[in-house]
Parts: sequence; structure tokens; C-alpha cells
Amino acid sequence: MSGIGIFGGAFNPIHLGHLRAAEEVREAEGLDEVWLVPAALPPHKHGLAAAEHRLRMVELAVAGVPGFRVSRLELDRPGPSYTVDTLRALQAETGAATRLVFVVGLDAFRDFHTWKEHTAIFALCDVVVVTRPPAPARLTIEEIPLAAREAFWYDSGSGVFHHQSGHVLKLQHITALDISAARVRASVAAGRSIRFLVPPPVEAYIAAHRLYHEEDARR
Repeated sequence: MSGIGIFGGAFNPIHLGHLRAAEEVREAEGLDEVWLVPAALPPHKHGLAAAEHRLRMVELAVAGVPGFRVSRLELDRPGPSYTVDTLRALQAETGAATRLVFVVGLDAFRDFHTWKEHTAIFALCDVVVVTRPPAPARLTIEEIPLAAREAFWYDSGSGVFHHQSGHVLKLQHITALDISAARVRASVAAGRSIRFLVPPPVEAYIAAHRLYHEEDARR
């Protein structure tokens, strides 16, 4: 297998948990690259640091790291950052023959039914749902959005759902790193260290630009 992994998100800020998840999917799926795509205006999140700050932190986090690329596609597109629009744009950019693998966290996947044209996403790419233990051993049909269920069949041997388009949906467990962007922001707001939660250049950038210092630590 080969192809390109697409890992989007607010990255507010990017942290080592994001990076480890991307690396483990890259390796497991045999991908040529993982593209990190910071959202400009994510429909489900508010009160973010400026998009250019979040983009710059992602760039600093993966600078010089083989197998990783940063895309500013969503920052350059006006309006809300919808995943289905991004996947269509990337498909047009990379060519129809390129395998795209969309990476999404389990919590976000459980809200997939609220995403714009969510049923179309399964026809555009493979979907890898990442989660940290403790977590279910596999996805169940009930976790697939109702409107998309009839398009899938389950292979009990591989534990993978196959979509009528030929794409697949699977669960991948990743290393348990108890790090979240909310925890990083809260630590900054409380004056606590974020060393070893984020890459050193990201830590320095947050300090230099005084990001998250006024954040409510309870958020």
C-alpha cells in the first residue's frame, strides 16, 4: 500500500499526541506522506488562536521530519472548513489514482453524522479512526452514521468495514499519550510547564507570541 494520509484539525495547538498518531497511521498504512491540514474555521470549534498561528505551529512541529507535509489549503479557502470540500480539492490536486486516507479521532467520528455531506466522505477515501486505550477492540456497525450503513459490509477476518466504493473504514489503536490541546492551553493559562507535551519549537512559539495566556484554565 501507499498513498497520502490526511490529518486535519484545529491544532490549537498541535501536540505530541497528534504527531504520534499521525506517525503510527503513516507506518501502519504504508503511506508515502501524511499531510497535516489546519482548519481555518472549523464548524464545531470556536475561540481558537488565529489560523496563521496554528498553521505556523504545525509547520514548526514537523519541519525537517520525513514523511510529513503541511497544507494551508483550508486557510486559503474562504468560509467554514468542511472536510468533504478539502478531500475533493486534494483528490483533484493529487489525481484520482492516488489513495487518500483520512485520519479522524474516535470522539470526532462519533459526531460524524453532523458533518457536511458525511456520507460522501466514505466514497472519497479510506477512513482510519484512531483511538487511545482503553477503547473498543473494533468499530461496530452502530458507530457508522445511519445514513451510510447500508453502503458498508464487514469483513470479520480483518475487522475492516468495506464501502461500496471500494474504500475501507477501520479502527487503529495508537500509543496512549495522555495529552490534549485543552490540557496544553490550560497549563499555559495556569503558568505551568508544557515541556514534553508539545515539540520544543511549538513551546517557544507559544511563549514568544503569548498564546493561550488569557485562556480560561477550565476550558
